[in-house]
Amino acid sequence: MGETNNKIPIILDTDPGCDDAVAIMLAAINPLFDLKAITAVSGNHTLKKTTQNALKVCSALGVVQVPVAAGMSQPIVRKQVIAEHVHGETGLGNFNFGGPLIPLDSRHAVNLIIKTLLNSNGDIIFVALGPLTNLAMAMRLEPKIIAKIKRIVMIGGSYQLGNITPAAEFNIYADPEAAQIVISCGRPIVMIGLNITEKVLATKEIVKRITSIGNKYAALFFNFIDFYIISIKKLYNYEASPIYDPAAIVYLINPAIFKTKPMYVEVELKSELAYGRTHCDYYGSLNRPPNVEVVIDLDSDEFWKIVHDTIKLNS
Repeated sequence: MGETNNKIPIILDTDPGCDDAVAIMLAAINPLFDLKAITAVSGNHTLKKTTQNALKVCSALGVVQVPVAAGMSQPIVRKQVIAEHVHGETGLGNFNFGGPLIPLDSRHAVNLIIKTLLNSNGDIIFVALGPLTNLAMAMRLEPKIIAKIKRIVMIGGSYQLGNITPAAEFNIYADPEAAQIVISCGRPIVMIGLNITEKVLATKEIVKRITSIGNKYAALFFNFIDFYIISIKKLYNYEASPIYDPAAIVYLINPAIFKTKPMYVEVELKSELAYGRTHCDYYGSLNRPPNVEVVIDLDSDEFWKIVHDTIKLNS
């Protein structure tokens, strides 16, 4: 199992989530990607709902050949937290997809991750859109997979402020122990954190421009984010909603529009006030070798052009 026609092979680990749905769509319809598996984890909602949402999104997109598997329903150590207040009761806002049209893969997501990586040529990029529980458990269950991961691109953390607490970003806070296992694994990691994804704002003008494409995927884009934009505005009084998870896919499409800085990063596990914080050594004051490429800026205009052009590909 290697690269197919120079495509980028990826495993997409996700907790849909409205913005996750957009990320899944971009990965599924852009011909640059060879989507090997979609694995669901609890995070934005319970595992039961994130798994159903992954199946429903894939059904709506017509993605029928990619295995979708359910993974970890609880964090490794901490008490579970979910983000129902952001993504609504179903996790996909108010949009009614109906029942999923594709079956759930019978394998546990952790086992599917292990098998997919072990059978690969070491060329698979692991894309993590939610808490890192599935990948951390796979690493603990079968350490041989670590060397098989070409790169990890993760949405989560922050080298500045948090959003679920003043110190911590939600995806890391939802399972800090898993995040530390992954961040310290020794493989190349790109961290696209809160302070960067909040620069990617779905303004009324951008939403209008994308929905005016007029195809099936443009309509799905609107349905995925309409509730989310309203929800974010109510919660944080933002005029335009940040769209987090698609940044991982856009990064893989064109990393040149992202500016990164190598940093030593570790996750805070002991402090009650700072639990789940990603300590990012921006200035290198600890004199430790960098273990993460931390994104510190991006070109938001080019970001939205990539989203627009990907959706328009299928017009």
